[in-house]
Amino acid sequence: MPTIRASEVAEYTFCARAWWLRRVAGVRPTTGGARRAAGIRRHARHGVLVRLSGWALWLGLLLLALGLLLLFLL
Repeated sequence: MPTIRASEVAEYTFCARAWWLRRVAGVRPTTGGARRAAGIRRHARHGVLVRLSGWALWLGLLLLALGLLLLFLL
């Protein structure tokens, strides 16, 4: 009977599928460097777009207020 280590129990608890792939199917995990780098770039781009949308919202509200002000003054 094989010995079950605490790290195996923790790995199984975290993700049973990953445990099975590693221990039963013999699949070794990859570092995923290229995919991780692409994900980092996408998240950075998304962050920029979120900040720009915040600025666009405030600009839109400012222009709306200015339009309403001009409407009531004329």
